[in-house]
Amino acid sequence: MYSILTLISAWSIPVIIAFIPLFAAYRKVPVYESFVEGAKDGFQTAVSIIPQLVGMMVAISVFRASGAMDMMIGLIRPALDYIGVPGEVLPLAILRPLTGSGSLAYTADLMGQFGPDSLIGRIASTIQGSTDTTLYVLTVYFGAVGIRKAGYALKVGLISDAVGFIASILVCYLVFG
Repeated sequence: MYSILTLISAWSIPVIIAFIPLFAAYRKVPVYESFVEGAKDGFQTAVSIIPQLVGMMVAISVFRASGAMDMMIGLIRPALDYIGVPGEVLPLAILRPLTGSGSLAYTADLMGQFGPDSLIGRIASTIQGSTDTTLYVLTVYFGAVGIRKAGYALKVGLISDAVGFIASILVCYLVFG
């Protein structure tokens, strides 16, 4: 059974990639021309969101370099220590909505320091999978379609990130703690 699943997983993506243009050609869709048109649209979208991405990256850098993140962690950490939440995962809860690569690097650092099978490593992994890069998503997708008022989406995204953070800790304590 394992070898059948391995074979299916190894061939599924190449089969899908081959099937789509073949099916399009069968339906008499101009495959190459459609691809070029889509690539041109994608490039225009990428160029149009550059100002939002640069602004977000500058804001994240200023937030971290100014010491505001460290100050925020210092204020919240005693409360987390009191209820038994490892303070080491708190920066991840702050970084995750801001930056995917920064939070992944921090998770990898936690794994290297505490081990992937430690409670901290498991909580960090679960947070990484249960939350999203809310500000990045809003910047890219809303910027791509020209939405300017993102207040409600931002609130819902950050609330869902907080719920994901709390649920990650609870689930890890229930399953591994």
